[in-house]
Amino acid sequence: MTVVTRFAPSPTGDLHVGNIRTALHNWLWARHNGGICRLRIDDTDGERSQERFVEGIRADLAWLGLTMEGEVRQSQRFALYEARFAALREAGRVYPCYETAQELDLRRKVLLGRGLPPVYDRAALSLTTDQIAAFEAEGRPPHWRFKLDHEAPIAWTDLVRGEQHFDPRLLSDPVIRRADGSWLYMLPSVIDDIDMGVTHIVRGEDHVSNTAAQLQMFAALGAEAPTLAHTALLVGAEGKLSKRLGSLGVAAFREAGLEPIAVHALLARLGTSDPVEPVTDMAPLIERFDFAHFGRAPARFADEELAALNQKIVHQLAYATVAGRLPQGIGPAEWDVIRPNLATVGEAAAWLPVLSGTIHPLAMDEADRAYLALAAELVGEADFAGDPWHALTTALKERAGRKGKALFLPLRQALTGLDHGPDMAALLPLIGRERAVERLRRAAEGMSGR
Repeated sequence: MTVVTRFAPSPTGDLHVGNIRTALHNWLWARHNGGICRLRIDDTDGERSQERFVEGIRADLAWLGLTMEGEVRQSQRFALYEARFAALREAGRVYPCYETAQELDLRRKVLLGRGLPPVYDRAALSLTTDQIAAFEAEGRPPHWRFKLDHEAPIAWTDLVRGEQHFDPRLLSDPVIRRADGSWLYMLPSVIDDIDMGVTHIVRGEDHVSNTAAQLQMFAALGAEAPTLAHTALLVGAEGKLSKRLGSLGVAAFREAGLEPIAVHALLARLGTSDPVEPVTDMAPLIERFDFAHFGRAPARFADEELAALNQKIVHQLAYATVAGRLPQGIGPAEWDVIRPNLATVGEAAAWLPVLSGTIHPLAMDEADRAYLALAAELVGEADFAGDPWHALTTALKERAGRKGKALFLPLRQALTGLDHGPDMAALLPLIGRERAVERLRRAAEGMSGR
């Protein structure tokens, strides 16, 4: 059996971090099992669905590198839904209801006030022909519900949650079609999962009650239900559901300069027993991905953890991986030197002035300026084909009698304009003899360098 998963977003807004995590889990599970993951655009809501969000979903998945095997649009499959709906109606598994939203809301409040579960009472099944005719005459079209089988207990073995059991008598018959004829999520999703050959449904635990009803829909349509995995939802670092997680998506990640692999490395492991690790490709994530490693506790997402992980990953990225995003003047040698000082690849451009541009050395006292004048003489004599930094500092230690911070810091400040940064032994050869002499002289004279 070929494993087939699907990512099924609704194009009513931008993907947020929770959606991205669901897409990733589906993609990883398919790849782990040598299967395929398909994209399904759930655009049955004609009023809220927008083409710009469809394009945004595609663009976000492309940036994330989550290649999907084919795309399906629910808005192009209405004929299939009509045919399956007609079959269910013929079998007595769907029925029309004429209550208004206000009437249903009042019934729910009454039941809750009595301490009872707000389960629909199936009053529509008791309507007489005359009552139905009266509703039709006043122009009140019906909405449609799927009739659950109260004699068929609902159970499944969830890959994350284990054994699950629902009493269908405690569930309302779900509304599957609105009075205006438009479809709700429940039935079209099941029809598509059957038609697309989906073998595994991977989604958040907020869909568990939907699953209970949908399992009976699979059975009513004569199909075996896919294997199910309901993962715990993401929560903010403070331990509560964060509204911000609903707006945090690819745009925010890109603006922060994050690597897609950093997003994957964190979201693949949150909520599991596996450690979050700074990987540079998807292979380790694919190999290790297993729903048996997931727990049921909420998975905590923190911006700080993602930023720290991204920094560790950047420190491992090979030049070939980032070359197309680096400014002219930063080649393999420069990248290897500055890489340990970057939090994002985008920060590399800030090091161009240090490597080959204009810097502004920090103000020096008289003793340091005299020291730097001596350094300018000695660096001009250093062998830049060898190890000029250690040759320079060894000579200065002997001639100036300095050591430790007093020996090294004024040199770094004069040569880079900073009091921290890359290893000077690796950086000085890139600065070059002529530029190093000029910067040391200007620092000794209290002037800006180049």
